[in-house]
Amino acid sequence: MINAVEYAKRLLAVPSVSSQSNVPVSQVVEALLRELGFQTEFLEFVDPNGVSKANVIGKLGTGVGGLAYFSHTDVVPADTWSILEHGAFDPTVRDNRLYGRGSCDMKGSIACMLAAARRLQGQVLWEPLYVVCTADEEVGFHGARNVVEKSSFYREMVAGQSRAVIGEPTELSVVHAHKGIFGFRVISHGKAAHSSTRDGLNANLAMIPFLAEMKRIHDETRTDLRWLNDEFDPPWISWNIGINDLNCAVNITAPQSICTVYFRPMPGQNGEELVSRARQAAEQNGLEFRQECAGHPLYGDPNSEFIRETLKVAGGTKSKTVCYGTDGVMFTELKQILVCGPGSIQQAHTDDEWISLDQLQRGTDLFEQLVQRWCIR
Repeated sequence: MINAVEYAKRLLAVPSVSSQSNVPVSQVVEALLRELGFQTEFLEFVDPNGVSKANVIGKLGTGVGGLAYFSHTDVVPADTWSILEHGAFDPTVRDNRLYGRGSCDMKGSIACMLAAARRLQGQVLWEPLYVVCTADEEVGFHGARNVVEKSSFYREMVAGQSRAVIGEPTELSVVHAHKGIFGFRVISHGKAAHSSTRDGLNANLAMIPFLAEMKRIHDETRTDLRWLNDEFDPPWISWNIGINDLNCAVNITAPQSICTVYFRPMPGQNGEELVSRARQAAEQNGLEFRQECAGHPLYGDPNSEFIRETLKVAGGTKSKTVCYGTDGVMFTELKQILVCGPGSIQQAHTDDEWISLDQLQRGTDLFEQLVQRWCIR
């Protein structure tokens, strides 16, 4: 019987960096799901950069409800891969670890769910198992948004309020909440010229008062209790300001100035309020405003039956929060939702990314037990 390591190797060998198409790896996932008896949806779309992408959604069984597993097939770049013996897309097992870009985040998790489904072949599902594999989780949740808008299987999940597990790396701890993610870009337009002349217009000048307002908002979010939540560490929204005028020489007036702001609101906080304030400040200073992403925090009631039962299966005593985001920011219509998957976030995105074979084994066991609990009687 094929195990999670073998499934993971198949997926890792197909590069799917977010800047490139994930259609090839999505085709592999769809074929594997069909081998296991799943009905599938294959949703293709074009990302904001004109690159073809795809989501795969599988359904095993009939009816509604059951369990929905969420994952993504895109990975971060591997340009700084540090292992000389093999490349980032040459999956290699060494010292009880599986190395390769995406092994931890999060093709290893997908492999665990595939292996769990294979173990259950021949059993009757009284409620369905859904498997969702999206594109672009790492770069703005475009795939998850496409699933929400286009997938008939996702509409079934919402109608039946399927129990949702986002299989991101948590070392199989149960996470009931994570922060959201909002981001925008503000551009000041000027005119390049030699700085000794009167011909140029320095774009930075119009940006300065806007930056002062961004600093005021930053300071407010560190002191105003509306923007603080001690359930998270750090307990603030991490209002992160980036500045770049792209100037190539010190004696040229900057033709443009760019400010980026990304922040992470927590449950109960209104991220749109801060975006609106920033948009208004940009307009007042004659600047171009572009919102780039808007994802709401994920929150599941830690005292709910779903989370308590998952804790029992996972062998935990208490669920927790994390500060990173997942595709869950787009799946807010699902009320029974949590994050739990194999691997450690400390290994995600590293230049020698790996997942332990023990986590792959335990992840398969856990996912099998969750399917048994909610899909098989």
